[in-house]
Amino acid sequence: MKDSTLHPLYPAALNDHAGMSLSKQRLRVWLRMLDRNRNFLNRLRASLRDDFETTLPRFDVMATLSWHEDGLRMSALSTHLKVSNGNVTGIVESLIREGLVLREVAPDDKRAATVRLTSLGHQRFQQMAVAHETWVNGMFANLDSEQLDLLAGLLEQLGDDEE
Repeated sequence: MKDSTLHPLYPAALNDHAGMSLSKQRLRVWLRMLDRNRNFLNRLRASLRDDFETTLPRFDVMATLSWHEDGLRMSALSTHLKVSNGNVTGIVESLIREGLVLREVAPDDKRAATVRLTSLGHQRFQQMAVAHETWVNGMFANLDSEQLDLLAGLLEQLGDDEE
């Protein structure tokens, strides 16, 4: 990809590699990461919609619940997904109506609810997870094992200053 296609606001500044400041170089990499991320997410959204008539947020909720067999409280689910309780509630409600998620009163707090995947939810999620792995594998097909390790290591170095 040409750097001039990274972002319409920055083409001239980001095309001059010689003498580029570290700040501009970081901006160039940031814009490339955004572009790749947007492209990958759009492809995943389209594949989930076309193959499973679902959305990426629904997939994310089901994926999180698949890791927590005993279920999660809604607040914990929101925390895991890094979204608000309100964002998760509508998704969970639709998954409950479809028989993919079950809501139960929390055993230790009758005011709280725990949600978990049903057997049907596990079955559907497994189908989606297999397809998801195939799609992601295809997106990274141009990278060999060594390059993937390098990329993963570089991304890890960015850290998480949020917490």
